[in-house]
Amino acid sequence: AVAYLVMKYKADAGVMISASHNPYPFNGIKIFGGEGFKLPDDLEDQIETLIEQGNFVLATGDGLGQISHSATAVRDYVEHLKSTIPTSLEGMKIVVDCANGSASATAGQLFSQLGADAAILSASPDGVNINEGCGSTHMEALCEAVRSTPDAVAGVAFDGDADRCLFVDEKGNVVDGDFIMAICGLDMQQRGKLRRSTIVGTVLTNLGFARFCEANGMHFAATKVGDRYVLEAMREGGFVLGGEQSGHMIFLEHNSTGDGLVTALQFLAACKRAGKSIADAAAVMTRFPQTLVNVHVNDKHAVDNNAAVAAAVQAAEEAVAWAKRPSMVNPAVTNYDALKLDVQRIVRTTDAGTPVVTMVSVPMAMAHWACLSRMLVMDEPSLAWRIHPQYVEALDSQAGTAWLQIMFADVTGRRPLARSWRHAGCGAVSDR
Repeated sequence: AVAYLVMKYKADAGVMISASHNPYPFNGIKIFGGEGFKLPDDLEDQIETLIEQGNFVLATGDGLGQISHSATAVRDYVEHLKSTIPTSLEGMKIVVDCANGSASATAGQLFSQLGADAAILSASPDGVNINEGCGSTHMEALCEAVRSTPDAVAGVAFDGDADRCLFVDEKGNVVDGDFIMAICGLDMQQRGKLRRSTIVGTVLTNLGFARFCEANGMHFAATKVGDRYVLEAMREGGFVLGGEQSGHMIFLEHNSTGDGLVTALQFLAACKRAGKSIADAAAVMTRFPQTLVNVHVNDKHAVDNNAAVAAAVQAAEEAVAWAKRPSMVNPAVTNYDALKLDVQRIVRTTDAGTPVVTMVSVPMAMAHWACLSRMLVMDEPSLAWRIHPQYVEALDSQAGTAWLQIMFADVTGRRPLARSWRHAGCGAVSDR
């Protein structure tokens, strides 16, 4: 809200007291320049130095400034939000978690004025309950609320300062920022609104999103982690959509920074245009296995030029490089093309599209099979049916013959279809 209102009121700057997505002891200030953008790092550092050193003179007497309260700020902001979508949300029953933060002042009237039937949760801020067991960092209560609310089509969760937004589908499953970017990006691409057909994410964006972009004729640009780096790349490249897995989305046509309420409206409008439920809309992208671990440190910038950290990162990248480069397969696999044909014979489809299993035996080690099957998914996404790497397992007989256990995945709906297995020497086939 502050970023937009700074520009609307032609103010020199905007200041927000915020704990962002953290508990209240982490409160700080967020400063926006007159154009609605966050201040650059070097300018923030200068301000911090001035404050720490006390190297300034406080105004006194008639030099003091004045404070005035705007009675129209909330209304002006809500009207701007409404103007960002060309449709109402009539007929949508949603559950909204305001994280006992900024969205508490605007979300209720926004969704109500757009015609949605919105149940509002955690909208009673008292100064210390912000993000406390609620909001986009604590999705459990919202998931349960959506499941227990008859006819609810979605749940919306903001963080404390409402610059982030995550969703819950009608089944109570979390829809994170990568899926939000995919759904909104595809919608914008189809309407000719995605400038240069490019979406900006970060190095933590799920690999499945990159594959989604490739499959849909879009480009994915990755930056360092942090919304300021996403915004920087967007401004430099002339792009209009970017974001992070955390739900921090930037729609530059509608605001100069991350805005959770803008994100919520763009996402719901995209699903409504597509005529799809949240779960069905999210099926456009397949998430790849990913693990993120937060490490608490005294200075997060200290790792930027740390040789030991850089070496560890390089080693990790080399260790997983086989997922992208066939040349990284174990040297014992000398005929990659022939092996691919063997694996392809395992999965074939009838004219009706029903998956059929035929088993072949190839004397390969388990690691080779896992590597090959994963590469098959990477290299040949055009297959009508494909092997999902998350469900591949090899079973070795005493003679060393490898058999595959496979979960088939429908590439249009990403739903497991069937599992069939047969061990060496066993004639029975089990379908589940």
